[in-house]
Amino acid sequence: MPSYRTAPRSRPGPRRRSLLTGAAGVASAALLAGCSDSADSDTDGRPSEARRLRAAAAKDSRELLRRYDAVLAAHPSLDKRLGPLRGEVQRHVEAFEKSTDTESPSPTASGSPAGSTPKAPSPSAAPDPRAAVRDLAKAERELADRRGKALLDAPAEEGRLLASVAAAGAAHAYLLTETEDDK
Repeated sequence: MPSYRTAPRSRPGPRRRSLLTGAAGVASAALLAGCSDSADSDTDGRPSEARRLRAAAAKDSRELLRRYDAVLAAHPSLDKRLGPLRGEVQRHVEAFEKSTDTESPSPTASGSPAGSTPKAPSPSAAPDPRAAVRDLAKAERELADRRGKALLDAPAEEGRLLASVAAAGAAHAYLLTETEDDK
């Protein structure tokens, strides 16, 4: 037996430090994107790129919201656990749609005008609540990763918004997996 103390074994999975480091990296990339260009310029075509980026981000957030709704419909007992995270995703949808609506009208998830693109089929939830939560965590993580990559080429304002939402998504994935490990 060694005469010195050894560090206790830690639990498997992402560590708080790695989560915070990842969020700091995403925020730093957004700040760099914010320093390099101007989203208000009409001459370089950035506003149309910004609109497309926000519309795509809104669509992704609506799809994630539909996944939360499917899990909650299949497993109402998870409402206390998933409700706050679902509420955050709803606010992400609203933030992306609000910023898109000020530039050009787009259909919202609650009411789309006639002649708009048809809704995608509703996602289904795994029959096992733990598997359903794992699937949600995976979806959150994948979307956060995609947003982290997309913000590198995003105009300043959109980069900051994407960085914020990507960090929130990474935190959601962590919370979903952390709570799973505690049980």
